[in-house]
Amino acid sequence: MTELTRDQVRLSRRMSMVLRHRPESAGLTLDANGWVPVPVFLAALGVSREELDLVVAGNDKQRFAIAPGPDGVDRIRASQGHSRRVAVDLSLPPATPPGELFHGTPRANLDAILREGLRPRSRHHVHLSADVPTALKVGRRRSPDVVVFRVAAGTMAAEGHVFHRSDNGVWLTTVVPALHLSIKRTNP
Repeated sequence: MTELTRDQVRLSRRMSMVLRHRPESAGLTLDANGWVPVPVFLAALGVSREELDLVVAGNDKQRFAIAPGPDGVDRIRASQGHSRRVAVDLSLPPATPPGELFHGTPRANLDAILREGLRPRSRHHVHLSADVPTALKVGRRRSPDVVVFRVAAGTMAAEGHVFHRSDNGVWLTTVVPALHLSIKRTNP
């Protein structure tokens, strides 16, 4: 995977905003599963297929998926992370999680999470990582002062909580009650 240029990072951010949060800002309508035909997407964003392919391939988190549609035309969608205001069903099957997963967040959120657990807030799901380094990286997007929670995912699944795994490996669930959380690591 090659590192993205500044222009490609800007395009990746714009794509995330359009495909996850505000498709109407580019004049797009996503289908029920979040897909939009690639030719329509390219025209709406004013980019070439080559630029799109470079951003999709070079995105370190594999935020986007491209797949042929039923009509044979390639389509694109965000792998996960949609705002609640964007009604999509990613049609991800339930998946059995590993015994533990992780969630990185700024330390400023610590007290609220210990009281209320992890909630999706403005998104469809709570996002969980399979390892501590990824959780740290996610948490550091908002603050260098990060706490990583250990999530007792195996116990939650045994209690009936449903998990999904997105195409790019992010684990999703609707809520993580505080009793299934412990502090794994803090990063001052």
